[in-house]
Amino acid sequence: MTQSTQTAEDDLNPKVSLVLTVGETAKLLRLSKTTVYDQIHQGTIPNIRIGKRILVPRAALMRKLDEGVRQQDVVL
Repeated sequence: MTQSTQTAEDDLNPKVSLVLTVGETAKLLRLSKTTVYDQIHQGTIPNIRIGKRILVPRAALMRKLDEGVRQQDVVL
């Protein structure tokens, strides 16, 4: 199963949230919450604000990670 197929299936699964909290994002990325907040404020981690809450759209985060991996690919 490809990454895009998995993401599409996750989007349709009601058990998989469309957004992550800062804490959930930190756990997923194995970073501290402080680092996640810093990266959100720097614009590195995509986010939306609803009132005082900061949420990270799961699909946007996965795309951002995928872009980063592709940029890091080195052909020897």
